[in-house]
Amino acid sequence: MRKLYVTFLIGVIFTMLPIEMTAVSYGWGYKKATDHEQPDVGKYKEILEKYNSFYVDTSGDKHVYLTFDNGYEAGFTEQILDVLKEENVPATFFLTGHYVDDKPDLVKRMLSEGHIIGNHSDTHRDFTKLSKEELKEDIEILSNKLKKVSNKAVVQYVRPPKGTFNEQSLQWANELGYTHVFWSLAFVDWNEGQEKGWQYAYNQVIDQIHPGAIVLMHTVSKDNADALAPIIKELKKQGYEFKSLDDLMMKQLLPEALIGL
Repeated sequence: MRKLYVTFLIGVIFTMLPIEMTAVSYGWGYKKATDHEQPDVGKYKEILEKYNSFYVDTSGDKHVYLTFDNGYEAGFTEQILDVLKEENVPATFFLTGHYVDDKPDLVKRMLSEGHIIGNHSDTHRDFTKLSKEELKEDIEILSNKLKKVSNKAVVQYVRPPKGTFNEQSLQWANELGYTHVFWSLAFVDWNEGQEKGWQYAYNQVIDQIHPGAIVLMHTVSKDNADALAPIIKELKKQGYEFKSLDDLMMKQLLPEALIGL
């Protein structure tokens, strides 16, 4: 009898453990598409929709959203900003705490030239391995750093380090007032010393492009910096327009607002 009672207590204790200890972890990924088709993300689509998260613009409009992840500076961000300014193209830069601490002048330039700053967390840790309080701290420390650099910083979008997520991390970010933004077009471009030339970066984007693409690129790549102007010019020739994540958010919210009228 005593043994049964102990077994029962153990069962009760395990059912009361925090959900995060057993939460499933996902690594963002998808089957690449060609012929201007959006990629198939499988079950992830339903999960993201549940938590108002984005990886693509589903409207069918020939809009492109440029996003850059910045963990540290390798000397190419100024060139990228110069191209964006010359071509009058908006972008979103997802920054880590190290970048904000190290390059406040570049952060100020991004904001002054009309770009959006996204939250890539302060310490670039796996969100799915953090408690709710740890995740809150990692996100909000970064947002506070940005606001100290410039009072123009309004941080709404978050991109999880390495694209790792689960339903819990999506929900917690929502509760903190943030929207997760993933991507529908990317390629391996972050390994310094393994550059393949600007033509490779150019081909990767042009071959995968599709209406509504959220493009992920890393600013540590010289290939990306050199390819950016040719990419933008070619996509403009193909009839694509470059929009900001705020434009995408408004597009998503407007139909919901109209439903309520």
